[in-house]
Amino acid sequence: MADQKKLVEEITSMDQDFAKWYTDIVKKAELIEYTSVKGCMVIRPYAYAIWENIQHLLDTRFKQTGHENVCMPMFIPESLLNKEKEHVEGFAPEVAWVTHGGSEELEERLCVRPTSETLFCEHYANIVHSYRDLPKKYNQWVSVVRWEKTTRPFLRSREFLWQEGHTIHATAQEAVEETEQMLNLYADFCEQELAIPVVRGRKTESDKFAGAVATYAIEALMHDGKALQAGTSHYFGDGFAKAFDIQFTDKDNARRYPHQTSWGMTTRLIGAIIMTHGDDNGLVLPPAVAPIQAVILPIAQHKPGVLEKARELRVRLLAAGIRVKLDDSDNSAGWKFSEYEMKGVPVRVEIGPKDIEQGQCVLVTRHNREKTAVALDDLEQAVRKKLQQVRDGLYQKALENRERRTYICTELDQITRALEEKGDGFVKAMWCGDEACEDAVKEKTGVGSRCIPLHQEHLSDTCVCCGKPAKYMVLWGKAY
Repeated sequence: MADQKKLVEEITSMDQDFAKWYTDIVKKAELIEYTSVKGCMVIRPYAYAIWENIQHLLDTRFKQTGHENVCMPMFIPESLLNKEKEHVEGFAPEVAWVTHGGSEELEERLCVRPTSETLFCEHYANIVHSYRDLPKKYNQWVSVVRWEKTTRPFLRSREFLWQEGHTIHATAQEAVEETEQMLNLYADFCEQELAIPVVRGRKTESDKFAGAVATYAIEALMHDGKALQAGTSHYFGDGFAKAFDIQFTDKDNARRYPHQTSWGMTTRLIGAIIMTHGDDNGLVLPPAVAPIQAVILPIAQHKPGVLEKARELRVRLLAAGIRVKLDDSDNSAGWKFSEYEMKGVPVRVEIGPKDIEQGQCVLVTRHNREKTAVALDDLEQAVRKKLQQVRDGLYQKALENRERRTYICTELDQITRALEEKGDGFVKAMWCGDEACEDAVKEKTGVGSRCIPLHQEHLSDTCVCCGKPAKYMVLWGKAY
């Protein structure tokens, strides 16, 4: 492992104060700026570029699985929202309302979209009539508003960006398959593109989405041992269809209610990237979503031929499809090293007079600071190889952190002891399925249920709380 000397002194050490470390990074790396509305943030260009790359990669996956993009209105009439009782009750505390249009009071309050199930249902009722109209597999890229009391950039804000998929199917089987497909799509995306290992699972009844029959989620473990829900996929059954009177005529000429799903990921993923991969020098970005995958830093650029060669390397990397930046500013080399450490650029390309003489350049990988001299003729291949090494190194480090912070417990006092001695993390423990036991575990240990993993392990025969026969192995943890 290369020397890990701290280059950026302005960032609080994560071991000293993880929350302050996180805030320092989002500010120092110029990801956000606060605004005059509490809980609402300016997503600055560098952070928005990360989101654009996430959006492009996800959108490509959605379209490959037959989904189309649409755009629903921002406003939902109160009467429409109230059609599904359980759904509206789940969102009521977070809803922002519009009561006036200009100086005139509206006849009916309008909800500022917290999610769009009701809007899609209204639309489906107008366009779905026959089995030939099904399935409809839609997605939209929009912002939503939820009036959170406690906010933190990217992790929990009053307005945030997301994608929300909404599909409607002729049968329950098709809808369940869609729900599972999208859960797996999210998990693969996080692991392959973001280098974040996740656990796939189903939420308990008390923790499922308002109005859903079943909610599935992917759970990731952050560097500090707290869990982060990175994406969700919901199976609604025909409950929304009945509430909104959506019916279609099937092949036997009988009237049926269709089955629905929804699924979503948000700008919370940027927070996940920061807290999974970041270090005391700033961001460490997975190459797939890094706005700059490689930065070229000319050394002693005032000397003849250095800038010319650096510009030549830039053109070559651009032609190879690599997102590259050449920093030919008059800032010092030390300043540039610190700047791109802070920005989390995966690969640094250094080129100076001696390198040119030897027909080489030096590649430095951000996640471990390893330096490698490579022949200029092999530049494109070498940078691609380094980008893959960064992704693999980040994933392995995050996986090792999760494994080190995952505790198997068969009794309540084991949970408390593990958390006190080893710090926060995932707890694997058996559960009887009783909500009272789920609540008691959280009250007595401080960890709540994150999900019932799809991959079940038999840890013991009895519930960790009450001692009765266990039904599931549950993943527990403290969460953002």
